[in-house]
Amino acid sequence: MSENLSSKKLLLLFCIPLLFAACRNDKSTGTEANADPKLQKLKLQPGFVAEHLYSPSDKEQGSWVAMTFDNKGRLITSDQYGALYRLVLAPVGSDSVMKIEKLEIGKTTAELADTTKPKIQMGYAQGLLYAFNSLYVMVNHDKDENFEKGSGLYRLQDTDGDDQFDKITLLKALEGDGEHGPHSVVLSPDKKSIYMIAGNFTNVPPMDAYRLPHVWQEDNMLPLIKDPRGHANDRTAPGGWIARTDSVGSHWELVGAGYRNPFDFTFNEAGELFAYDSDMEWDFGMPWYRPTRICHVTSGSEYGWRTGDSPWSPDFPDNLPPVINIGQGSPTNLIHGMHAKFPSRYKDALFASDWSFGIIYAIHLKPNGASYTAEPEEFLSGAPLPLTDGAIGPDGALYFLTGGRRLESDLYRVYYKGDGKETAEPAVAVADAGQAARDIRKQLEAYHGAPQKGAVDFAWPYLKNEDRFIRYAARIAVEHQPVAEWQARVLKEKDAQTLIESSIALVHHAKPAVRNALLTALTTIDYKSLSASQQVDLLRAFELILLRMGTPEGAVKTQVIAYLNPHYPANTNTLNRSLSKVLVYLEAPGAIEKTLALLEVAKDDPLVKTASQGADLILRNPQYGMDIANMLANVPPAQQTWYATVLMNAKTGWTPALHDKYFAWFKKAFGYKGGLSYIGFINKARLAALTHVPEKDMEHYNELSGGGLVAQSGNELVKGPEPKGPGRNWKIDEAVSVVEDKSGTRNFEQGKMLFAATRCIACHTMRGEGGTIGPDLTQLGTRFAAKDMLESIIEPSKVVSDQYAATVFTMKDGSSILGRLTNENDAAYFVSQNPFAPETLREIPKQDVVSKKFSYISVMYPGLINSLNEEELKDLVAYLMAGGNGENEVYKNK
Repeated sequence: MSENLSSKKLLLLFCIPLLFAACRNDKSTGTEANADPKLQKLKLQPGFVAEHLYSPSDKEQGSWVAMTFDNKGRLITSDQYGALYRLVLAPVGSDSVMKIEKLEIGKTTAELADTTKPKIQMGYAQGLLYAFNSLYVMVNHDKDENFEKGSGLYRLQDTDGDDQFDKITLLKALEGDGEHGPHSVVLSPDKKSIYMIAGNFTNVPPMDAYRLPHVWQEDNMLPLIKDPRGHANDRTAPGGWIARTDSVGSHWELVGAGYRNPFDFTFNEAGELFAYDSDMEWDFGMPWYRPTRICHVTSGSEYGWRTGDSPWSPDFPDNLPPVINIGQGSPTNLIHGMHAKFPSRYKDALFASDWSFGIIYAIHLKPNGASYTAEPEEFLSGAPLPLTDGAIGPDGALYFLTGGRRLESDLYRVYYKGDGKETAEPAVAVADAGQAARDIRKQLEAYHGAPQKGAVDFAWPYLKNEDRFIRYAARIAVEHQPVAEWQARVLKEKDAQTLIESSIALVHHAKPAVRNALLTALTTIDYKSLSASQQVDLLRAFELILLRMGTPEGAVKTQVIAYLNPHYPANTNTLNRSLSKVLVYLEAPGAIEKTLALLEVAKDDPLVKTASQGADLILRNPQYGMDIANMLANVPPAQQTWYATVLMNAKTGWTPALHDKYFAWFKKAFGYKGGLSYIGFINKARLAALTHVPEKDMEHYNELSGGGLVAQSGNELVKGPEPKGPGRNWKIDEAVSVVEDKSGTRNFEQGKMLFAATRCIACHTMRGEGGTIGPDLTQLGTRFAAKDMLESIIEPSKVVSDQYAATVFTMKDGSSILGRLTNENDAAYFVSQNPFAPETLREIPKQDVVSKKFSYISVMYPGLINSLNEEELKDLVAYLMAGGNGENEVYKNK
């Protein structure tokens, strides 16, 4: 899960809906009287039915984040910060009562009564698997007095046949915990191995074998800027990783790495493995931002996550591209639908759950050579719906959990009831069009892990294969063989693609002494004869050689510059990114001038296509959506930011005129909106560049570059006054009690400041000032009491006016669109989705809409006042009651 929830200030809040209005009736919301709101908020595909089975939070059983079914069809779950539970579920349509027990693993009656012993014997799991007549538990925890076991994979067994686990065996201790710690564990298709997955805060433990050769480095020539807010600044390659072991944990093998924080993974019916990796949402708007994505986990795969500004481009040949980009969010559960009793169109689908925005995507896989492409479908959604884990039950239904981070937790079941058009049967695996290509890839993968006779001869021809996944598998096969067997072959190679791929392999393993020969060989390639993707591959090979083997001197350096410089600038942004950083690094003549010229005029490529567009997510989760709304209102120029970052360490070739152009760009860049780290990244690049100007000019360039705009922290712009706090999680009764205490004199200026600081003014007008998305609040105090105001601020979903409610549009393609309906005509609806750009309307053709209904969940974040102390709360409410009038009676001394 993403780290945003725990770190965001409560100041970042939506104020779109009417705070104070009469409650609309059930009929107007499209709900039935007395219906379970936990079901009413769900949007399902036709023919599917959802059941709300249980709420562990109501029973003080914690917030459940992991689940598995045992060999008797019972569900085993885990509280994120607590114990394990076992449930006997009632069948669909049955009135029988669910049975629930807390698993007290390995404890005697005396031990249970001993309060000096740790409270929990086993739990804190983010991954559960029942296999080999055992329960495997992936503990994610830093041992403490409540639970003495630390992170690692544990095996639980019932050794005496009493249907209770009494033996605990640690199979592998792991260094790392928290939201980027160890996560899920799954069984291999042949039921002989166990796979585990971990986030980038979990160190790769020593392995018995490595399918991804243990030669990883950071490998990015872009000048390093670590995250300005400190996230993952001590984390190095290879990031998140996947490994496998046997049932007793006797042999461990690294399968792949290069992920940020993949929470879950699953096999499809062809035995191929897929992982759901997270984004770094603080990097919105930066050129290195990568959306959440589904990755095909092949043998020895690398997916290029690196810290700060260093994530690799998906175009680089030494990592693999995603099957599909999902978009912003917090990936959690990933399961395959082959065992679900769903319609046949779901037999090839992955079901991917997003915690932040409450969506389960059905990702329909399509074979594409040795890998896959995919088409997304919104299978299920709800707001709020913090999805954590899921599984296909023995009955073919989909079970899923919500919760995490101590949030309210629920267990649901979704099954297909039918619409008379389709049947619901488990899928049967059949051969597909990609089988032949995957067979070749797997033959190559058989050479991964250790030296084998004949490997180089077999793999070499495939280094130039048109299929990227086959080329990658061939290179990894070569890399597992002794370098002495194939180094000379690289330097003699005449085929361009083969030379590029084998050069990348060689630079991973050879000594720096081979650098000049390798660079010379690459310059023999006819650059213009290459396709654009091959040119990217070639530039990546140059970059890796320079990074790992050092910058050449003399004739060889001149030769490389002479080879590359005529091709810069290129006609694509992708090529210009690679060319700019290599040529500036080499101090090529004219590189600074060319890069500055691009900096001034560069236009971004269209945004990466994702399963969910950013604007569609804003209103689904006000807290996360705020970042997206900010950015989409004034999107930073990613390509220009790239060039500015490339130039930050350039030392030679500057003139005063060039410096003036360069530093003026930074001041302009501070006017754009990105993720939480955007300003910090820009400022760090600016400060690094300032170290290369003459000392006498430092003050001039600091002012020119907007130094006065940046707050002391360097991570944000200078802001106006903010609440002093300390805040608290205000409850209605205590807030009312504080406000009704009339002691003291209220401060009009502070109330006005707080109206702006808490972002009310962004959406509401007070005496002619403010936003117009929500209602004018000037006359608020003449109609409502302080208690009414506080109830609507603290619990905004309790009362939502139709006039300001968001509308959910269900589309014919199964997706849904959430926005505030502002207008319509005979052909289309017009909706506003961004509170920071309310004038930007999305046109929705009526012919594409199946239905529409009000969302009864307010898009205003609850707890608007949680950043305020008591006196500040009094001043804000007084300002609201006074309608922004400093002469109002509430300000008279008493």
